[in-house]
Amino acid sequence: MTLETTRRFTQRLHRRYAGYTLGVVAFVIALAAAERSGWPRHWIGGSFLIATVLVYAGIGLFSRTTDEAEYYVAGRRVPAMYNGMATAADWMSAASFLGTAGVLYLQGYGGLAYIIGWTGGYCLVAVLLAPYLRRFGQFTIPDFLGARYGGVLPRLIGVAAAVTVSFVYVVVQVYGVGLITSHLTGFSFEIGIFVGLGGVLVCSFLGGMRAVTWTQVAQYIVLILAYMVPVIWMNLSQTGSWTPLLTYGHQLRVVVQREGELLSDPAERQVQSIWAQRAEEARRKLVDVPAAMVDDAQRLAREREALRADDAPLARIQQVERAIRRQPRTEAQAREWYERDLALALQQAQPLAGVSRQTEPFVRPGDNAADDQAQTAVRRNFLALVFCLMMGTAAMPHVLTRYYTTASVVDARRSVGWSLAFIVLLYLCAPALAVMVKYQVFTELVGTSFGSLPDWLRRWSRLDAGLAWVQDVNGDGVLQFGELRLASDMLVLAAPEMGGLPLVVTYLVAAGGLAAALSTADGLLLTISNALSHDLYYRIVNPRASAVRRVMFSKLMVLVAAVGAAWVASLRIAGILPFVTAAFSLAAAAFFPALVAGVFWRRANRAGATAGMLTGLAVCAGYMVAGLPAVRLWLGWAAEPVRWFGIEPVSAGVFGVPAGVVALVLVSLATPAPSREQLDMVDRLRRPEPVRAAD
Repeated sequence: MTLETTRRFTQRLHRRYAGYTLGVVAFVIALAAAERSGWPRHWIGGSFLIATVLVYAGIGLFSRTTDEAEYYVAGRRVPAMYNGMATAADWMSAASFLGTAGVLYLQGYGGLAYIIGWTGGYCLVAVLLAPYLRRFGQFTIPDFLGARYGGVLPRLIGVAAAVTVSFVYVVVQVYGVGLITSHLTGFSFEIGIFVGLGGVLVCSFLGGMRAVTWTQVAQYIVLILAYMVPVIWMNLSQTGSWTPLLTYGHQLRVVVQREGELLSDPAERQVQSIWAQRAEEARRKLVDVPAAMVDDAQRLAREREALRADDAPLARIQQVERAIRRQPRTEAQAREWYERDLALALQQAQPLAGVSRQTEPFVRPGDNAADDQAQTAVRRNFLALVFCLMMGTAAMPHVLTRYYTTASVVDARRSVGWSLAFIVLLYLCAPALAVMVKYQVFTELVGTSFGSLPDWLRRWSRLDAGLAWVQDVNGDGVLQFGELRLASDMLVLAAPEMGGLPLVVTYLVAAGGLAAALSTADGLLLTISNALSHDLYYRIVNPRASAVRRVMFSKLMVLVAAVGAAWVASLRIAGILPFVTAAFSLAAAAFFPALVAGVFWRRANRAGATAGMLTGLAVCAGYMVAGLPAVRLWLGWAAEPVRWFGIEPVSAGVFGVPAGVVALVLVSLATPAPSREQLDMVDRLRRPEPVRAAD
């Protein structure tokens, strides 16, 4: 495009998205008025869901295309600011939106690993990869690997790795879609998955990267409004200030004071002692599982008969009958049940129920040798997590592909800066929100009688006991902190209700979370389908396939990947962030050494890149799989997995990346140098882009 055409196109985008933003604000105000007039809860939630899906589907329909360049890279004409906004939406997944504040609530300073790692990763993208990939052109990351190293094998490995990494990541997003949609509508989790996924399919299926880009810009506007409004509103209600990022130190001081009080509270210590006893009981059951199953069945039967004999309330009898029906039927199920009980009891038996103190120093002297060893393991895992997230961000296919869509190398570099500017708004708000939620829990929830618990807590516990859970452990009728468990995945969604904000704000946050999950799912599904259609089908299987045929095949793969991800997510994966971390570790191990060496080391060749990617993937995936208790039990290995330097399996990329680098370097040096054509390509990539003359 000429400079004048580009200017007009950008101005048109400014007008459209300004109008869209005003429309979103007007829609929220209208629903707020409807709430005051008495609209039912499910009507407001349904309105948010319907409007969200219709708007995104409308953009997808408007942007539909069968043109190859438009479908794969949005015609390479996305302005830097809007590509940065789309990238930010692509990045602010269900993990960022739902999980970041939650993990800061649970882990305190330890949760900052996610913010540091992801932000550092974008710096690596700006310096090491984005400009050079845009200089290369083409459509996908396997495209780059195939062209840079030559031959079919590097491209095939790139396709397999891109599909694996993206599928693991997209499952998490679909899980978030189901969680949010069920919260908005009251539908079951499984139905919520497929209802919310409809908007994703329309965008990705019809318009490819063109539709996904403009949808993601719209989604970013929704999600950043949804994140900032409750933070500002909650801070206003708690402190009277409109500037939460400057004033939430007040809530932090109260939180620190309450943590100290709870650590010495006799009732809390009593609850911890009871949980410790339950942990010992679970250990005894695991020694002889069949006998424990019989004992549990007999105990519940006796309790039911005693309640009936005493003419106990019907609700109490039904509670015991439900417990009887939930009892495991096989030894394997029972063992899993008791192991879960043991893990929960051990968690809750810790001070503050295992929740880290909000301002606990990350590095402090240990009280004894065991404490020193534990803290060393914590610090190692923190640094390993930061490393994996940085390298994984710099190698994540759906992020890197976004820089193919800009008009020039300069725009690609600028769009990284815009991405960081848009992302930082959420990252600055997340710590404030975590403190505000903990303040609300400490001051308004802990110490409340079980008979007057808020409706939001009961509603979330009914939705999924794994998300919110309470139990009167010591029987005093008052909620202690050790009798409460809130999952990180639900804290952001529940925050407005915790703070007593209007219902419309609650559903605005849910709509923002849905936008975050859908925006990332869009990009990931497109990455999977493009790798299969362009790099596998076209480049290897059928090089004579027409552009229209390739695009149609890509659309079919979008549908297949979406259905597969929905099925896996319906199994209710445990926690969002662990899966996300695993995806980043795999991406780092598979791609980072080969991509960086492909740009900056002329001696890197096909054999070295192949060895590096396979070795990195094997070490990373092997360490993860070997660390899974279920796998170790199936293989007959020792119950306790081996931890290299105490590193958790999800951070296996800290071993995979160095292994990949070593293999790439050694094999490249031991085999013939790259061809002249490949060396010329490296020189061309690193040569500055010619300055375009003004039109």
